[in-house]
Amino acid sequence: MTDRPEIMILNGPNLNMLGVREPAIYGRETLGDIEDACRAMAEDLGLGIDFRQSNHEGELVSWIHEARDSADGIVINAGAYTHTSVAILDALTLAELPVIEVHLSNIYKRESFRHHSYISPVAQGVLCGFGGQGYVLALQAMARIIGQTDE
Repeated sequence: MTDRPEIMILNGPNLNMLGVREPAIYGRETLGDIEDACRAMAEDLGLGIDFRQSNHEGELVSWIHEARDSADGIVINAGAYTHTSVAILDALTLAELPVIEVHLSNIYKRESFRHHSYISPVAQGVLCGFGGQGYVLALQAMARIIGQTDE
């Protein structure tokens, strides 16, 4: 770990297509735009971030394993794997780090299968429906959880 607390921000399948994927649901903001906003907020909070995206469940699991030794917390938008992946739940459990779950859309206003999350049971909190701003809010919350700020 570095002198600055490090937060791993993980993004699951199809999030690389933000900006063109169903903009009525997900908006026009790209994943790059969200990463830029996260980097700016992390700088303000005195945090380092490691921002990653994969369409592959196993790669996300491996990154969570890596976070156990290299990060102080995990912010995760697992996309569709939120609703299907026991493997990601198990990895987050064994990481023994604070976790914040993020969704761009309000999953409770959508199809009923999206209402169940395998991540929520291990997350300190869940942010949904705020678009890319949810990631920024997650970083602010994570800074407080890990004791980086009193705000």
